[in-house]
Amino acid sequence: MITGGAAGIGAACAERCEADGFEAVVIDRVGRGLIADLSDAEATSKALDQALAGGPITRLVNNVGVVVPAGAGEQSLEELELAWSLNVRCAMQCMQALLPGMQAAGFGRIVNMSSRAALGKELRTAYSATKAALIGMTRVWALELGRHGITANAIGPGPIRTELFNRANPPDSPRTRAIVASVPVKRVGTPEDIAHAVSYFLDARSGFVTGQVLYVCGGMTVGVAGV
Repeated sequence: MITGGAAGIGAACAERCEADGFEAVVIDRVGRGLIADLSDAEATSKALDQALAGGPITRLVNNVGVVVPAGAGEQSLEELELAWSLNVRCAMQCMQALLPGMQAAGFGRIVNMSSRAALGKELRTAYSATKAALIGMTRVWALELGRHGITANAIGPGPIRTELFNRANPPDSPRTRAIVASVPVKRVGTPEDIAHAVSYFLDARSGFVTGQVLYVCGGMTVGVAGV
């Protein structure tokens, strides 16, 4: 199951999962999957009931999220609450809904989509806080759920060339060129780069890897994140 899987990184993850032989169940507010506003807990609950009507789901990608840029002095409580609900509450709600089926199967894979911004980024108080919270939850889930054959890992994307990124960063703008220049591999990432990392964590052969954060950022995190 992939939340926010209608476009961008989520869509690439859904496509990769299907290529890997899985049936992708997508929940988003648009698209051809299950339609729901995941910022609303009740709507999320109904969508989860629909998703699980056909039986247990043992692989979960908590991808949905929202960015609400603002300076520290201007970030509103309403924006913080929205970011918390979509980026954190939804992830926990989805995990708890799928958990009984994973425990019964003695197998589960959870991938939480964090962000490099969890390390700190200007104009991202709400976003950074909630993405850091996802990392904290990932580590706790790894400790608690490992005995059931369930792993929990997180991915921290760097700059990824999605439609949203392209609108905010035209390829020919000086600002975009500066972003590319700051990436050690000298390119912006693609949704497929993230989907490849997700595929690894979802694989049944990855059962000895849990509680980890993989920064898929072209090397931007080197010298920033702890060893």
